[in-house]
Amino acid sequence: MGSQAADGAGSERPADGTPEELGEESRRLTREQLFTMAATASINFSSMICYSILGPFFPSEAEKKGASNTVVGLIFGCFALVNFLTSLILGKYLTHIGAKFMFVAGMFVSGCVTILFGMLDRVPSGPMFIGFCFLVRAMDAVGFAAAMTASFSILAKAFPNNIATVLGSLEIFTGLGLVLGPPLGGFLYQSFGYEIPFITLGCVVLLLVPVNMCVLPKYDSIPSKESFWKLILLPKVLLLCLTIFSLSACLGFLDPTMSLFILQKFTLPAGYVGLVFLGLALSYSLSSPLLGLLSDKLPYLRKWLLISGGLMTALCFFMLGPAPVLHIKSQLWIFVLVLVLIGFSIGMSAIPVFPEMLNCAYENGFEEGLSLLGLVSGLFNAIWSLGSFAGPTLGGFLNEKLGFEWASAIQGGWALLTGLATGIFYITEARRRSSSSILQSSPSNNEERTHLMGSET
Repeated sequence: MGSQAADGAGSERPADGTPEELGEESRRLTREQLFTMAATASINFSSMICYSILGPFFPSEAEKKGASNTVVGLIFGCFALVNFLTSLILGKYLTHIGAKFMFVAGMFVSGCVTILFGMLDRVPSGPMFIGFCFLVRAMDAVGFAAAMTASFSILAKAFPNNIATVLGSLEIFTGLGLVLGPPLGGFLYQSFGYEIPFITLGCVVLLLVPVNMCVLPKYDSIPSKESFWKLILLPKVLLLCLTIFSLSACLGFLDPTMSLFILQKFTLPAGYVGLVFLGLALSYSLSSPLLGLLSDKLPYLRKWLLISGGLMTALCFFMLGPAPVLHIKSQLWIFVLVLVLIGFSIGMSAIPVFPEMLNCAYENGFEEGLSLLGLVSGLFNAIWSLGSFAGPTLGGFLNEKLGFEWASAIQGGWALLTGLATGIFYITEARRRSSSSILQSSPSNNEERTHLMGSET
């Protein structure tokens, strides 16, 4: 990713600088970079906390309003589906709309819609309530897609040489939002009722809008004619999309199934279920900065992180139940340990994906700039959302028909397929490059022999 360094803030290199001076310069963050990180951290934290507060109490409130379990699942699922569609569109037109405007507008829409969600208890029960739930949830997905697509692009523009490190570090705020959302939402709901959690968090998000308008730098770019089809049809990008989909589907599978399994299998009080979820969220959040640093400092490790992460995720989902063929009794300590390992293994695969997609695009002649970053970030968010829709949908069906043990093992098949496919691809690519380098060196060797023979005569 060094070829696009001139585009990023703070990435200019003096021609006569020593390696020590360059290393010292690269470690200093400019004011624009600090503001960009602060703005992105705010959207990561606020969007995830608003997303996760629904879990503890919304399903029961929706049932009181006449929504069945299937409809509640569809209300959750429509967020991912709309996010998938809008991420592709917004990524394509990022440079036309403007990255900063898209970011701030996405936050504004998300804050307003969160407040509107708190007003839904005043809507009459039945079809009208269900219809408004779908509408508000879809609007929330549009705001989320706008903010996240813009934030990925802005980060890649501001940190062209260490994007994985920055993304990994900011995942701490994503994890904090996911961890704090359910207990905070549950506390506010029990203390003040249905409306207060949404109104409080929505107002906090709206307060962040003028702050980010002031601190977030403006990044301009010339629109390009590149398309999603040209990008996604690259074999390596297609494989990386499969990786994104499998990871998102595996995480999404846990949302509708894991809490029920914990309550039934281990007979834990409902209040302790959220603590079990902490194992996955904390391990992912804490390991992501280290994995991002490794990905940037040692780029050749990315392929090994992708392969080992996929295989490790598959093994963990096979052990989560555990799968009946293993004849291992399910125990709480094993379950929590496997969740911790899942958080780490998903980080191994997820963190290197974005810089690998960018590198692949540059290698295949895509024009550097914010327009390409919009395409890549839009594609990343879209495929992640597609997995978030497929995971709970398929996982809920398998859980109902086969039970959690078999369902989790089958879900791990996505990660196994991805890990094996990634390994085969990189082995094939290494052999192809090795053979091409041999062919390129052969003519030069022949020329040297001819020259030597001519000099001898």
